[in-house]
Formats: sequence, structure tokens, C-alpha cells
Amino acid sequence: MRKFTVLFLTLAALLMTFLPERSSEAAERFTKEDVDRLSLYKKMESVTLIPWHYFAGVDQYERSVRKARRDLPARKGLVGIYFSPIQWSGPINPIMDDTNPERIAMFGGIGKDGNNDGIADRNNDEDILFTFAEIIQKHGHDIENFRIGLWSYYQRDKAVDIIMENAMIYETYGTVSLDKHSFIVPLRSNYSYRSTWGDRRGFGGLRIHEGTDIFADYGVPVKAVSYGVVEVKGWNRFGGWRIGVRDINNVYHYYAHLGSFNKSIEKGSIVEPGTVLGYVGSTGYGPPGTSGKFPPHLHFGMYRDNGITEWAFDPYPYLKAWERQERVDSKRR
Repeated sequence: MRKFTVLFLTLAALLMTFLPERSSEAAERFTKEDVDRLSLYKKMESVTLIPWHYFAGVDQYERSVRKARRDLPARKGLVGIYFSPIQWSGPINPIMDDTNPERIAMFGGIGKDGNNDGIADRNNDEDILFTFAEIIQKHGHDIENFRIGLWSYYQRDKAVDIIMENAMIYETYGTVSLDKHSFIVPLRSNYSYRSTWGDRRGFGGLRIHEGTDIFADYGVPVKAVSYGVVEVKGWNRFGGWRIGVRDINNVYHYYAHLGSFNKSIEKGSIVEPGTVLGYVGSTGYGPPGTSGKFPPHLHFGMYRDNGITEWAFDPYPYLKAWERQERVDSKRR
């Protein structure tokens, strides 16, 4: 068993050297931490009656937002949900990291004892999740009231939508180990791409290119690169027929200039790595139906949400990593 563990850790370390930074972090989380997180969510489900996948959805949103913003404090442990000492202990509590549940309540703090050990510890994962559940359940226990509770806490419609999408994905697959990716077009197809991030674009006014263009023949299948939920499907003046997918890490994937869609994919559909979303085309730069103003290709963009706003970042390193990994995986089959 010890030899197996050493071998596994060695292989994991080698894999991480070939992936972008965030992908490396995902590889580290996969395995024991995911198992422990799932076990924790299910334990808190039995205590609070909130389904585990809702805990997972909230926690994943918090983890992704805190990873995207350096100005937000993070906490150690399995859970990313963070409460400040003032929130936890109460604004006029002289003990800022108080763990006495009765004193915390007396001073108007939110901290609760979630595991019946007599201590409300801001650094304890069970206490954190139980406290969050108590806040949300003030509005009721069904799904609609859960949404209301989330909105009351975050004061942001998009945060609520992302959390509910996360929960749907986790419920569908029954696990939090969802870090697998796929390359965006079949490896056997005739395609090419290079880094085009920041290139000038002129249609509709001077702007920069926020993505990577993958040139391929008409009709080449376009695949989802990760687990996610379809948020947008339809026509865009710039992108033509396009699909937008929010992944489990709170990154929006923009697939544009499609020739046609996979008819089984609709807004709200859950997709996984390799799911065909549509087919390469040359649509866009005009009203609905405009096509042929440029060679057939797929425009792929990635946008990260930080809980306040959303910004684009270069997808090229991720595409290269996913392409490389899929080639490795295909040789193993």
C-alpha cells in the first residue's frame, strides 16, 4: 500500500508540471480532499436536512470567488465559506475569535456549534457549514426559500444562479471530483490554432480579441471542455450562433461562430467534457443568419467571475494543456 501511495504521488507531481497553474491546483484537490469534502457535506445534510449538493454548490462558489480575488481573506480547511471574526463573534464582543456559543449569541454573533462539542469554532468546517445553514434556513426549507436565503445573504442574482447550477451538476454526478477536461475539437480533425489573445478586431468598433480562434473545417464537432451548465444559446451579432457554458469553477466558456447546434442541447442543459455542443461554422458579424464573412473557425473565450464582475483571460494555455492531456489519454486506450 505504501509503494502504491508513493507511486501515485509521484505520477501526480509529474502531471502537475504539464498543466496551467489552476489545473495543477485541481489535480491536487482530486483524491483524498474530494472524498473528505463529500463526506463532510453528507454529514451536514444529516444534521441540517439541506441536501449535500447545495452545500457543495455554495462552497464551490465561495472557493472559486476567493481564488479569483486576492483582496478576500481565505480560510484553511476543507470549506471555503468565510466568516469574519466580527460576524462570527458579534460586533461588540470583546473576544473577537470567541468560541462560546452562548456568549456569541448574547453579543449578536452568528457563530454556531455544528458538531455538539460545546464550541462554536470559526475554524471548524462543521461549525462553518452549520452556521451557514442556520442563516439560509431562516427563510424556509424548500428549494425556493433556499434561493431566497441565498439572495438575502449574497444580494446578487448571479451568485444565486451560479450556486444553483453548481448544485445541479453535483447532484447529477453524485461526486465533487469533477476536474476532468476535454479538448475542444476531435484530435483526428483537421484544425489549427495559435495564441491570438489581444489581437486587434475592427467589426463593431476597435476592440481586442478576447479568446483563441481554432480554425477547422465546416461541420467539425465542437465539444464542451469541462463539466458545466449551458447559460446562453442563440445568436450574437459578433459571435453568430454561439453557446455559453458556466463550468464548475465559475468560469464562463464562450463558443462562437458555430454553423449549427447540437439539437439536444438547450439552455439549462448539463454538459460534461466531450459533450458535442455544435459544429464549426463562419456565422456572425451581422444580423441573424449572417455567414461566410471569414473562414470557418471556432472562437473560444474564457471569463472568470469574482463575485462582483467578470473578466476575460487567455484560454490558449488551457487549450494546449487539454490537447496534450487528451493525446496522452488516447494513447493509453
